[in-house]
Amino acid sequence: QVQLVESGGGLVQAGGSLRLSCAASGRTFSGNAMGWFRQAPGKEREFVAAINWSGVITSYADSVKGRFTISRENAKNMVYLQMNALKPEDTAVYYCNADQSPSRVAAGRGLWPWGQGTQVTVSS
Repeated sequence: QVQLVESGGGLVQAGGSLRLSCAASGRTFSGNAMGWFRQAPGKEREFVAAINWSGVITSYADSVKGRFTISRENAKNMVYLQMNALKPEDTAVYYCNADQSPSRVAAGRGLWPWGQGTQVTVSS
């Protein structure tokens, strides 16, 4: 059973930065694209960013383009989300998951069971 564990969230002022991490226990990310998603209170989970297996191809939601950067370290089985210039509207629980390609990641179904997520709160 794959378990996804997200970490790195916290409380930050608007304009600040955070770096989220995602690790998978039970298997490796081998061959899979990975992505980040978020869910704000009262809203559905939405796509944030995706990266292919090699790390060459990335995609982002329009709302985070130019501010967030997704990366991965396959040797460590880790995926990261660097978040800069944070805004109050970025406040949400952030999740990671996998799929076969960045476009499939963006569809949001997720290849593995969703983890607990990590809370990001941006104060104004």
